[in-house]
Amino acid sequence: MSFYKRHIFFCTNQREYKICCQDHDAAGMRAYAKRRAKELGITGQGGVRVNTSGCLDRCSEGPVAVVYPEGVWYSYESLEDIDEIIDEHLVHGRVVERLRI
Repeated sequence: MSFYKRHIFFCTNQREYKICCQDHDAAGMRAYAKRRAKELGITGQGGVRVNTSGCLDRCSEGPVAVVYPEGVWYSYESLEDIDEIIDEHLVHGRVVERLRI
C-alpha cells in the first residue's frame, strides 16, 4: 500500500510568454484545497496529500490538477469546483466527470 491513499497535484506554474495555471490563481486554489482537506481530517498517512506541481503541460485546458493513483485530470474554475473534487473524488473515490479533462 502506498503512503497516501490519494495524491492531488495542482499545477501552479507561471510563464511570461503564455497563459498558465497561475494566471487563474492556482496557488490560491491549492492552498484552499489543502486547508479544506485538513479541516475534513483526510490528510496524512493513509489519507490525502495536496501538493503543488510545476508545469503539467496542459496549459491550454485552463488550471489543472491531477489525482493519483487514478491518474484523473481535472480543470476547475471556482472554489465550488475544488469542493466537489475534494468531496467526491478525494473523500469518496468518485470521479467528477463534469470537471474531468
